[in-house]
Amino acid sequence: MRVLKGLLLVMGVLGVLLVGVWRGWLPLPADWNPWAPLDVRAKPNLLTRFKLMRLRDNPQLCDQVLSGAGLKVTRQSDSSPEVACPLSNTLRVQGGQVALSSSFLASCPLAVAFALFERHALQPAAQVAYGQSVARVDHLGSFACRNMYSRENGARSQHATANALDIAGFRLADGRSINVLKDWPKTNDDARFLRAVRDGACDMFNVVLSPDYNAAHRNHFHLDVGPWWVCR
Repeated sequence: MRVLKGLLLVMGVLGVLLVGVWRGWLPLPADWNPWAPLDVRAKPNLLTRFKLMRLRDNPQLCDQVLSGAGLKVTRQSDSSPEVACPLSNTLRVQGGQVALSSSFLASCPLAVAFALFERHALQPAAQVAYGQSVARVDHLGSFACRNMYSRENGARSQHATANALDIAGFRLADGRSINVLKDWPKTNDDARFLRAVRDGACDMFNVVLSPDYNAAHRNHFHLDVGPWWVCR
C-alpha cells in the first residue's frame, strides 16, 4: 500500500510539473521543453522523437520547423483518401547543403529527420573519416505504395506513407563515391564511415536497417520514422 501511495504521489508531482511546463509557469530550455518546436540546429536528445511525432498532423508546425532547417522543400497537395496509399502533410525534398541524386517525397517527420541526419550524423562522420564534407546523397527512393518486401499480402511498408527513405551511398566533396553494397563488407575507412553514419542515424530515425539486418538491405540503409524502434 505504501509503495502504491508513493507511486501515485510521484505521478501526481510529475503531472503538476508537466502542466507547469505546458502553461509556461516552469520555464525550461527549448531543447528540453516537450512543447517547444523542434530546432534542427540543436543536437538530438531524448525529446527529439516526440517532437518529430508532433509534426505528423500539424502542417503549420512542420513549416515552422522546416523554415530553419536549411532544407529546400516544396509542399505537396494532400491526395484523395480513396487512393490505395493516401498522403497528407507531405513535401518534396530537393536538397539542402548536401545535394540529392534526385528529389524525394517525404512525410513532414521524415523530411525533418533527414535534415537532422545531414547536420548531426552524416557530415560529422564524414569530417572524422575524411576531413571533408559529403556533397551528395544517392538514394533509391522514398514513397512506394506497396507492402513490406513487396509481398502480395501483409503489412504496408513505411514507404507507402512516405515515411521511409533508402540510401545507397554518398559522394564526397572531392568526388569520391562511397557505396553501401561495395564498401560495407570492407574493413577500411569507407566501411567505418558507413557504420558511423548508420549508428548516427539511429538518433533521429525510429528504424535504421543496414546490411547487418538482412540480405534485402545489402545495398542500402533503410531509414524510417514509423512506429517501431530498430537500429541494426
